Amino acid sequence: MDVRDFIAANAADFSQALRDWLSIPSVSADPARHGDVRRSARWLVDYLKESGFPVAEVWETGGLPAVYAHWPAADPAAKKVLVYGHHDVQPAALEDGWESEPFEPYEKDGRIFGRGASDDKGQVLFHALGTRAALAASGRSAPPVTLTLLIEGEEESGSPTFARLLRERKDQLAPDVIVISDTTMWGAGTPSICTGMRGLVDAEISVTGPVRDLHSGSFGGGVPNPAHVLADLLAGLHDENGHVTLPGFYDDVVPLSAQERALLARLPFDEKEWLHDAGDSGATYGEAGYSTLERIWARPTAEVNGLWGGHTGPGGKTIIPKAAHAKLSFRLVADQEPAKVVSSLEKYLKASTPNGVVVSLTAGTGVRPCRSAIDSPAVAAARRAMERAFGTEVLFTKEGGSGPEADLADILGAPLVFVAVGLDADQIHAPNEYVDLSRLLRGAESVAYLWEELAGADNS
Repeated sequence: MDVRDFIAANAADFSQALRDWLSIPSVSADPARHGDVRRSARWLVDYLKESGFPVAEVWETGGLPAVYAHWPAADPAAKKVLVYGHHDVQPAALEDGWESEPFEPYEKDGRIFGRGASDDKGQVLFHALGTRAALAASGRSAPPVTLTLLIEGEEESGSPTFARLLRERKDQLAPDVIVISDTTMWGAGTPSICTGMRGLVDAEISVTGPVRDLHSGSFGGGVPNPAHVLADLLAGLHDENGHVTLPGFYDDVVPLSAQERALLARLPFDEKEWLHDAGDSGATYGEAGYSTLERIWARPTAEVNGLWGGHTGPGGKTIIPKAAHAKLSFRLVADQEPAKVVSSLEKYLKASTPNGVVVSLTAGTGVRPCRSAIDSPAVAAARRAMERAFGTEVLFTKEGGSGPEADLADILGAPLVFVAVGLDADQIHAPNEYVDLSRLLRGAESVAYLWEELAGADNS
C-alpha cells in the first residue's frame, strides 16, 4: 500500500482521534483549564505510543506541560529532525459567536469544527499519521530520520517557560533540522511554505508636564502641553515615505533578495479583496518602495495602538492636561532584536522631547523574529515533499505573527522549515474555527515524503 492509499484508508480513524482530542478544552490562558491542558498532554502521549513511537512522555516545564516523543532511525548516523507544535488552544465560548459548543467538535461536509482544529492540534496530529504511512509504504520499522516531537502547552500564553525548557534539554534534543507545523499556506489551491515570521515588542509612552490640569485661558500658550508633545512624538515616528525614523532602526534588517521579491510577486494577491478583509480599509499604506505583501511580511513597523490624556468625557473642558499617554507596538523582521529597538526608541524620545515635560517609557521583553532561507537544502526538501503531496508547484510566503520559533532556532542551533496546511480562512483565534480534513491528509502525506527527502538532503 502506498502512502496516499494508507492515509485514505485511515482517514476516518484520524478524524475521530482529532475530534476526541479537540474535546479537551486545553486553554492555557485560563487557570481553571490548566487541568485540561495536562489532560491534553496525557492524551497525546497515549496516542503517539499507539501510533508506534517507542518513547512518548510528558515533560514538566515549571508551567504547563509539554509532550516529548522520540523515534530513532535504524541508522545512528541518520539526520535528526525535531517537529514543533503546541497542544494548548485559545479561549472559546458559545457566547463569543460560535454556532456550536467550541469543545464539542464535529465533522460536516469534510470540515472538522472545534477550537484547535487548525491551530494547532490538527497540524500536530498529522505527523503521526504521516509517519505511519511512510513506514507502511516502505516496509521499514523505523523512519529514515531520527524523529522527535516537542509539543508545548503554553504557546497561546506567550511560551513563558519554553526557552528555559529548550536550554535544559538542548543536548537531548540536538536536532539537525526543526520542522514547524503552526503556520498557514497561501490557499487551498496554492500550497506554500512560510519562510519567516515577524517578531514583536510593545511599549508605553507617558508625557507629563504640570502637576495638575491647567486652565487653558490662564496658561494656554505659555507652558508646554503634554498632549501636543505626544502628538509630535508620535507623528515623528515616520517620515513622509513611511520609513520609521528611530535611529538605527533598520541597521539589522535582512533585506529581501531579488529572488524572494520575485517569488512573493508570483502569489495570486488580490489587493481589493485584501482591503475588504482589512476591515474595508480605503487604501493601502506603508513604507515606500515595497509591495503590500512585502510590507506586512518582510518589513518592520512602528504602530500606535492607542492614545489618551486630558478630558475625554462629554462636553468641553478647556484645560491643558497634566499628562498624555500612548501605547505602541513594533513588528520586527530578521535580524532585529526587541531590546535594540527599545533602546532606539529611548534615544529618539530623548532627542525629541522639549524642555518643560518629562517622557517616560516602559516596554515588554518582546518576541524575536525568525527566518528560513529559501535556498537551504532543508527548505528545498520540504518543497519537494509538499509538491509530491499536492501535485502542484509550492510557492513561498512569510507571516506577520509571532511565536517561539526564534528561540528554537537560536537555542538548538538548527535551521527552521515550515510545513503546514492551515489557512487564514480557518478562523483560528475566532469563533467557528475549522479545518478541511482533506488538507490535514495532504499534510500527513507531505511529512511522509519529507522524512525521506530530508534523509537524503545535505546538512543545512
